[in-house]
Amino acid sequence: MLVAVNPATGEVVREVPEESAKKVEAKLGAARAAFLRWRTTEFSERSELMRRVATALLAEVDSLAAHMTDEMGKTRREARSEIEKCARTCEHFAEHAAAYLAEEPLASDATRSYVQYLPLGTVLGILPWNSPFWLAFRVCAPALMAGNTCLIKHDPHVPGCAQALADVFRRAEAPEGLVQILLIGNEKTHQVIRDPRVSAVSFTGSTAAGRSVAARAAAEIKPAVLELGGSDPCLVFSDADLHEAARIACLSRIIATGQSCIAAKRILVESSVHDEFVSLLQMELEKLVQGDPTREETDVGPMARQDLRANLDRQIQESIALGAQCLLGGKLPEGPGSFYPITLLTEVTPEMPVFREETFGPVAVVTRFENEAEAIQLANQSDYGLGGSVWSSAERGEAIARQLETGQVSVNGIVKTDARLPSGGIKQSGYGKELGPQGIREFVNTQQIWVGPSR
Repeated sequence: MLVAVNPATGEVVREVPEESAKKVEAKLGAARAAFLRWRTTEFSERSELMRRVATALLAEVDSLAAHMTDEMGKTRREARSEIEKCARTCEHFAEHAAAYLAEEPLASDATRSYVQYLPLGTVLGILPWNSPFWLAFRVCAPALMAGNTCLIKHDPHVPGCAQALADVFRRAEAPEGLVQILLIGNEKTHQVIRDPRVSAVSFTGSTAAGRSVAARAAAEIKPAVLELGGSDPCLVFSDADLHEAARIACLSRIIATGQSCIAAKRILVESSVHDEFVSLLQMELEKLVQGDPTREETDVGPMARQDLRANLDRQIQESIALGAQCLLGGKLPEGPGSFYPITLLTEVTPEMPVFREETFGPVAVVTRFENEAEAIQLANQSDYGLGGSVWSSAERGEAIARQLETGQVSVNGIVKTDARLPSGGIKQSGYGKELGPQGIREFVNTQQIWVGPSR
């Protein structure tokens, strides 16, 4: 049984039976049959479908958003924004996929030689709970436009979101079997990875789970894209716009109640402006309204589960015991739900859990540095390498970006995912790219064509 618990109240809001092996087998067969038809369609036909999906999403923004609020506590405002972002992504790939996958002439000894990009088959998307619609469309929008079909396996705590996703494609009149959801647990998921009708795997989630998925995909010689954990550094130098840096650091840290892989999780601040920046950051954090995620004025809702809250509290308490200064929050509240107060820790050092480990919750962590070399060393002192940001002059920021061990860097801006740009990490944050021209080419056969006679 897949059980969804409202994290704001602790009440069970949905129970959905896990699908049987027979049902999963039928979906695998339907996905393969749909692929054999879909792979031959023109880009124009694929684009028409994606535009219908975008229309269906926008027509149901409020009801789709409500599923996220009920099952994982995302604020209503943020949930609506997620649905709108999904629609924009469908529109983007509908417009640009043909150009991204156009034939590329390459000079050789042939009369004509080129590379063409052909669909692989069925892509299995394995998703976490924190952005259940966006992460699904990050997989399926480019995969479908490349001519693949999709099986989407959501986290078991958001079955309502999964079913709502399937309904979107039904309302858009997607061909049967093109996009299907799998309401299954981990063991059946591993069996699906091994099935020969699955051609590739896209996984978003924890590093530990990613290792398991990657091992199974590799054993079957199947390509995989992994977007795993992150502990993104945010470097703030003395020549930065401190007010804007504090505002964006605050925003980045509390998206999805701080439960975002690409949040600014280690804020590194030059000593000469440390106190001023901390004061500005604290003021930004204190402005936030935390509470019922269904209310329009709420900025920060509950964490998704009690166990996640307990682990965050452990990280915070252990770090305070090692000398971190708690300027805001830091204490488990009483009452129902999985709320954790917005927390600000300063004087954080690399041996503390909030620096060494990924923090998934509404806690901002600040560490001092004395010079540029130390800032870069601290930024790279992590097993993770998802994203990072630099606040300084644009020229200096771009120079520092080349020295950061991360998959993406924002200079004087928030780290985010954007359909137009590739996203993905290195080190323990995974491999491969999603989105942009690079992302759509992850799940294609890059086929080289040589046409004679030889010249």
